[in-house]
Amino acid sequence: MPITGRPKKLSLLVTDVERAEWVRLTKRGRVNRALAFRARLVLACADHLTDTAVARRYRTTNATVGKWRTRFIARRLEGLYDEPRVGAPRTVSDDAVEAVIVQTLETTPTGATHWSTRTMAQKAGISHTLVGRIWRTFGLKPHLTRSFKMSPDPQLVAKVRDVVGLYMNPPTNAVVFAVDEKSQIQALQRAQPILPMDLGTPERRTHTYLRNGTLDLFAALNVATGEVIARCKPQHRAQDFVRFLRAIDAHVEPDVAVHVVLDNLATHKAPPVHRWLLRHPRFQLHFTPTYGSWLNLVERFFAVLTERALKRGSHTSVSQLRDAILAYVAAHNDNPKPFRWTKTADEILDKMRRFGTRTLQVHGA
Repeated sequence: MPITGRPKKLSLLVTDVERAEWVRLTKRGRVNRALAFRARLVLACADHLTDTAVARRYRTTNATVGKWRTRFIARRLEGLYDEPRVGAPRTVSDDAVEAVIVQTLETTPTGATHWSTRTMAQKAGISHTLVGRIWRTFGLKPHLTRSFKMSPDPQLVAKVRDVVGLYMNPPTNAVVFAVDEKSQIQALQRAQPILPMDLGTPERRTHTYLRNGTLDLFAALNVATGEVIARCKPQHRAQDFVRFLRAIDAHVEPDVAVHVVLDNLATHKAPPVHRWLLRHPRFQLHFTPTYGSWLNLVERFFAVLTERALKRGSHTSVSQLRDAILAYVAAHNDNPKPFRWTKTADEILDKMRRFGTRTLQVHGA
């Protein structure tokens, strides 16, 4: 006699590893919602509930519960993941994509310096959204540009190793200062009052201003402690730099050697400075390469000073600007934190070598 009716359902058994995996998926905040739903269905079936009871609990149909129960029994954990789909057929050929990339890299539009998605779309005969997708896929950003400057200093390698060596392996019984001048700081007074921040409204200030003079800031950053010695001067002449060296000398114990990292400004090599150094042999100057101010750690302090104390300020006089600068330095020195140099000299020189090689290849040298 033939067997009639629906075939008997296979029993669903879940191992401890599989159960832990599906419980983890149901509790993750960013997991695919469909995958989490399937995991809950399988876990409920594993608790020996009928398809009808599971469907009623999760407000779905018996067919859906049976589908994922069968898929799990047949393929285990992999059975509940979405299968890859072929998608719609492509409408743009590889040659068309290659043409967009080549034109973006090797040409410019008539009368302009760089392509936009719409000018390239008009040139290639495709939509601007497709041009955007091609550019994003291959990392092309015609709208962006960055500046660079390769140092022509013949002693580049030696100076990089010298300065980075001081940062990463300072000598014993010595203190290392990164010294520089921030020149021509303007005392800018906003033409209209600054409107303070309010609930739902940021601080607002006018872009117009009045100039009330300038001053120069001499700063020495203690590389080990982060403490800053600062002096404000009307100018940055050689005699002003000598006075600043005297301030550093008075700040450091007499029996400690002083290493000073600074740039190649003519003021730092003037005869008055040379004579002062001869009278103070414990001072040793270490010059950064030409166009290598990025090696001077005090530049990082200048950036923070500008962002936090100068950029949004309004100063009616040079003396008010001086007070604002010195107040920020004093607050910084109350809780100083050193800037940590992490790149070794070999890593820096190797990166410069790769960049130089790539640049020469682009220009066919």
